[in-house]
Amino acid sequence: MSRHIPDSLRTLVAERAKHRCEYCRLPAQDSLFIFHIDHIVSIKHGGETSSKNLACAYQICNLNKGTDIATFLHDPQFPVRLFNPRLDVWDEHFKVDILGEIISRTAIGQATIKVLDLNHPDGIIERRELLRLGLF
Repeated sequence: MSRHIPDSLRTLVAERAKHRCEYCRLPAQDSLFIFHIDHIVSIKHGGETSSKNLACAYQICNLNKGTDIATFLHDPQFPVRLFNPRLDVWDEHFKVDILGEIISRTAIGQATIKVLDLNHPDGIIERRELLRLGLF
């Protein structure tokens, strides 16, 4: 399967996500960083370069996620999968508090916050400022 993502597919994925990161919800237009098109399940794990396996992702979220699809939280014998924007509803797994921190509602949310480092201080500051401006 090709790693190349055609421009038309990139546009479809970004528009479907309303030009927001599908993991941390930051809007692309207000970001200081570029956005990537992420293979939700990486090619090395059998993922395809198709709209059903692609997500719009903030550069830092995508770099932190890498090819990960799961992590361990409490018991190293039981992996917890990461949030999948094509299968999961964001609001069922996360919420954002008034200070800009992303709070998990489920184990999937907790695993995703951990691996993608969604509550890195820079991300919290950026979300807090966007909340203050009414842009988030």
